[in-house]
Amino acid sequence: MTTATAATPGRAAGRLAHVDALRGFALLGILIVNIGYLASTYHGTGLEDPGFASPLDNAVRWFVAVFFEAKFFLLFSFLFGYSFTLQLSSAERHGVRFAPRFLRRLAGLFVLGTLHAVLLFPGDILTTYAMLGLILLAARRLRPRTAVRTAVTLLVLTAAAYVLLALAVHAAGGFGVDPAAAAGAEQATAALRGGPASVVAAHLEQLPDVLILIVFFQAPAALAAFLLGLAAGRNQALGDIARHRRTLGRLQWAGFTLGLLGGVVYAHASLQHPDGAYQILALGIDVITAPLLAAAYAATVLRLACDRHGDRLIAALGPAGRMTLTNYLTQSLVCALLFTGYGAALVGDVPPLGVLAIALVLFTAQALASRWWMRRYRYGSLEWLLRAWTTLTWPPLRRGETAPR
Repeated sequence: MTTATAATPGRAAGRLAHVDALRGFALLGILIVNIGYLASTYHGTGLEDPGFASPLDNAVRWFVAVFFEAKFFLLFSFLFGYSFTLQLSSAERHGVRFAPRFLRRLAGLFVLGTLHAVLLFPGDILTTYAMLGLILLAARRLRPRTAVRTAVTLLVLTAAAYVLLALAVHAAGGFGVDPAAAAGAEQATAALRGGPASVVAAHLEQLPDVLILIVFFQAPAALAAFLLGLAAGRNQALGDIARHRRTLGRLQWAGFTLGLLGGVVYAHASLQHPDGAYQILALGIDVITAPLLAAAYAATVLRLACDRHGDRLIAALGPAGRMTLTNYLTQSLVCALLFTGYGAALVGDVPPLGVLAIALVLFTAQALASRWWMRRYRYGSLEWLLRAWTTLTWPPLRRGETAPR
């Protein structure tokens, strides 16, 4: 088992370093998806951005849709559920009442998420986690097998609902792309290029559409991933990767076949036929296949992190994974400064390849900054703040400091 030992990059006493690396990898995937929505108001509308319609632009869109969209929030959600079990076990060992602390943590996430959604990025995930966390808290005593069955049932029912909806839309003759979508995208671009008040107003206008996406697509899948993480945590499945190599291999095989096939169908429907029953059916297929691809990614990273050269991967991704809250919100802040009227107002001006390059450069900078930070401090800045609110104490921040008495 690769456990953390000293204050070396990517490692910290009492932590699973390979899980931190997996969390850092998930952070990269989240950025690659989110930055597309921040860089173009056409992204997700079913319309092609008229300014960027070259074969290269479309190839990048296909790459992101197949390999990244709707996959990495599942990985993050699984890790949220897994970390929940570690927090619960720690509270039980120390005789601490867990529920009040966790409720404060959820309240803190909700406040941060609300500010994030209004000021920086309407596609926030923290508020969703805060609400679903209440269900996770209520389900904390579920047996692992029951949690897995519940998660699978939830995914199957969600997929079935999409299939039924697709059949209904097909019978009704489809619905087509909203003719006003192009005008709406242009108006949103203009608003995001305006001053701070204009940017906030644009975000508030987008929130109802985002809420629909969350309720009917993201939340059921995230809750299922929470429950799978809960089951994995109860079984300490990530504690000894060598013991599960065969299972990880099976996940890789299933994910990189069925998962990628589902990703291709999802991308084809989203980018080529975003106007009817086929797209809805593709969403139903994605509900089932995206978790498989996310699991394949996780299995690959975990196997690499626990290999003989795994220390390099852990050093590269682990520190960023230990301060995901700080890095997640920082990503949105930097992108807001780049793409909205808060700063350079480049929304709609950067081609997809340039957007992808910005994401890679930004994450690389975050990985290096996180490595520097974690050598000196115990927590990321926002992680420390959330922990202080959760425990109602002032935990030591710098390494070598002791907790105040």
